[in-house]
Amino acid sequence: MSTPARAPTGSRVGTAGQVIGLFVALLYVVELLDQLLGNRLDGGGIQPREGEGLDGILWAPLLHGGWWHLVGNTVPLLVLGFMILLSGVRQWLEVTAIVWLVGGFGTWLTGGDRTVHLGASGLVFGWLTYLVLRGVFSRRPGQIAIGVLVVVLYGGALWGVLPGQPGISWQGHFFGAAGGALSAWLLGASERRGD
Repeated sequence: MSTPARAPTGSRVGTAGQVIGLFVALLYVVELLDQLLGNRLDGGGIQPREGEGLDGILWAPLLHGGWWHLVGNTVPLLVLGFMILLSGVRQWLEVTAIVWLVGGFGTWLTGGDRTVHLGASGLVFGWLTYLVLRGVFSRRPGQIAIGVLVVVLYGGALWGVLPGQPGISWQGHFFGAAGGALSAWLLGASERRGD
């Protein structure tokens, strides 16, 4: 039985760098456009339990409450996104879709009344949780080692899933992390079966 050829390591690294670089560049273009429009795009975030706030699930991770908010998310997005992309663009897309939707719907269901939730930090928490748990579910030693490394580098950030800081969407962080755990379970089980 033949197995599909794997891309050379250099090719995977280059592709990972390009994809995550383009994704983060898109966030900067969106923030520049938002600034030029007088921050009008920010109203397109998640508005909990409002029918018109549902479409915010699609847009919220692309929007930020100013440059400082985006800059704060940039390094973790680049590092964690790159690490997932080393497993392939398809894997990154699957993880990102699960985190994006679970994080968005969870925030829409549980966020405070008359609030707007936006920012890519839900993706950060989802990608972080995915990387930490993926090895547990796939039972691959290399992925377990990566999970330990991620805990050492970013484990303290996981406190952000708890309520307490005004103006911070702990719901986005919590449900983003839940989406990361779900994707680790779903995709890790698939890896164990060899799908």
